Formats: sequence, C-alpha cells, structure tokens
Amino acid sequence: MDAVKLKSFIRDIPDYPKEGIIFKDITPLLAHPLAIQSAVDLMAEPFKNERIDFIAATEARGFLFGPSMATYLDAGFIPVRKPGKLPSETIAHSYELEYGTDTLEIHKDSIFKGAKVLIVDDLLATGGTVGATKALVESLGGEVVGFSFLIELSFLKGREALGNPRINAVVKY
Repeated sequence: MDAVKLKSFIRDIPDYPKEGIIFKDITPLLAHPLAIQSAVDLMAEPFKNERIDFIAATEARGFLFGPSMATYLDAGFIPVRKPGKLPSETIAHSYELEYGTDTLEIHKDSIFKGAKVLIVDDLLATGGTVGATKALVESLGGEVVGFSFLIELSFLKGREALGNPRINAVVKY
C-alpha cells in the first residue's frame, strides 16, 4: 500500500482538541492490519541500510509505530514519556507549546554514548515534541540519525525546528 492509499485511512476531525484545529485521526488506519504494516514499512524503509541502534518514540502515538519499526530495523526501542511514567532514574527536558510548556523524560541509562538513534512519532507539526526528544537523546550521548513520521503538517514548518538530520514523512498535508 502506498502513501496515497494510506492517506485515505486518515480522517479529519474539525475543532479537536480545540476550535480551529483540524485533528488528523489515525484510528481508521489502525483498524486495518495491512494499513498498519504499510505505515511501518514506509516509515522504516528509508533507514533500512543504516546502522540504527535504537528507535526513540514519544508517547502516546509514537508508541504505536516505534516497536514495530525497531523490529523491522533490528534495533532496540526507547520510550520517551511524560513526567512520572518511567520507573527508573530519568532526565527531563521541558519545551514550549503554543499554549504553555510541557516536559518529556527518558531513562538515564537507555542510550550508550555514540548510539545511532532514529526518532519516531505519528505526526510532525511544529517540531516541539520531537525536538525535545532529540535534546534528550543528545544529552545522553546518542546521535540522532533522523526522524520518521507517518504524517507531516508542512504548513507548520516543523522541519525547520529539527536541524539537519534526515526527515522522512509518509503523508504530507
């Protein structure tokens, strides 16, 4: 299944989570096994010939694709979570949202120095969440080799916030 067909499984939800936002809902895609597998394949394939030690994915929707991509790329999986959700010692990074701030955490011992890390999420919007994930990975000595997303909202210019690593987005709006 190609990106054009996958796009047909993504529905718009107007005014969610607040008025003026058009939410890109992937739950119809998740209801179809072939669509899920195609999404994982298209998100992982551009990186299949590279050394990837870890997939780092942000909760919650990044978790839907990250473990399968880790299996595809023969890599480990690292969850990046909201504060207080990880059981061992963590480091945190706070970042700006359009309506405030948020914080993400990662286990302190999750990445070895020099590890090659691919950051995964369902959606690239402004780049704040994955930018925070990048900062966490780099603070532990990991090297971000790229980013992979199911959806990119190009008009929000999130690529500009991420610097130079490779960016793969399957479906673009």
